[in-house]
Amino acid sequence: MKLIKTLAFAAMLNALPTHGMAQSFPEGPITWVVNWPAGGGQDTTSRLVAERLSGVLGVPIVVENYDGAGGLTGMRELAGADADGYTIGMLGSSSVIQQYTTDEPVMMDQLEVLSFFGPDPGALTVGADTPYKTLDEYIAAVKEAPGDVPNGNDPPGGASYISAAIMESALGLELNKVPYGGYAPTVTALLGGEVESATVPVPQVLEHAAAGDVRILGVMAGSRHFLAPEIPTFADQGYEVFAGDFRAVVAPAGLPEDVAKILSDALVEVLSSEEFVAAANAAGYMIEPLGAEAASARISAFDEQVYPVLQEAGLVTNPK
Repeated sequence: MKLIKTLAFAAMLNALPTHGMAQSFPEGPITWVVNWPAGGGQDTTSRLVAERLSGVLGVPIVVENYDGAGGLTGMRELAGADADGYTIGMLGSSSVIQQYTTDEPVMMDQLEVLSFFGPDPGALTVGADTPYKTLDEYIAAVKEAPGDVPNGNDPPGGASYISAAIMESALGLELNKVPYGGYAPTVTALLGGEVESATVPVPQVLEHAAAGDVRILGVMAGSRHFLAPEIPTFADQGYEVFAGDFRAVVAPAGLPEDVAKILSDALVEVLSSEEFVAAANAAGYMIEPLGAEAASARISAFDEQVYPVLQEAGLVTNPK
C-alpha cells in the first residue's frame, strides 16, 4: 500500500507544470519598451497593441519611451531587462540593421521574437512647394545635382535611411541624406521646408498629402498601399525599388518557454482580432499577424537581404 501511495504521489508531481511561473503569469504590470520618441510609428503601434494586450492578459501594460542613439538606447534597455516576461517591446528593421552599424550593438540573439505585427513599406514624399510633380521629375533633378537635394530620414542605419540608400543604389542617385530622430521630426522637417523629400512610410504622410501639404510620388512595395490605392508604386512607374520598415514584438532572450507561449499566443490573438485590424488599418498600418516561429523567419530573411545593402553603402562597422 505504501508503495502504491508513493507511486501515485510521484505521478502527481510529474503531472504538474515544469515552470511554476506560467501557472500565475502574469501577476502584475508588464512594461512595454518603445525605442523611439512619442508620436512616431513605433510609439503609435505599440500603444495600439499594448492597450488590447492588457485586456487579454488581465494586467496593466505600461508603455515607456526611450530616445537616443537611433533607437539603440531603448533596445539596450529591453535586452538588459530580466527575462521573466514582464518587459517586452517592439522592434523594427532599424534594430536588425544596427547590429552591423554600431560598435556596441544589441544583437538579435539577445532578444526573443514573440510575434510579427506587419510590414510598413517606405515611400518617397516631397513638399508641396517643391517643383517635383512626378517620380520621373524627382529622379531627373537628383541626377542633375548629385548630393544637393536634401532628403529627411532616420540616422544612418534607421529604416527610412535604408529606404533612401536602397533607392540611391537601385536608381544611381546621390541624395543629401539629412538625419532626424524618428519619423515625426522627419515629417515636421518636410512640412517646414527644411528638406525637399522624405522616405518615411505612407501612414506618416498620408494626412498631410490629403491636406495638400505634401505629394507622395511612389510607394516602395510590391503592391499599392491599401490606404492610398491611387498612388503608384515605384515598380508601377518602371523602377524596381522595394524598401521599408516592419514591426515585431520581442522580449529579452532566455524567456521560459511557457511564458513565451503565453505572450505569443496573446499577441497573435490581439493582432488577429477584427476589432484590432480595423483600428490598425484606420491608423494606417498593415497587419500580418504571425507567431514566434514565422516571425523569426521573416526577421532572419530581412537580415540576409539588408546586409549586402549596408556593405555597399559603406555602413558596416561590425561585420558578420
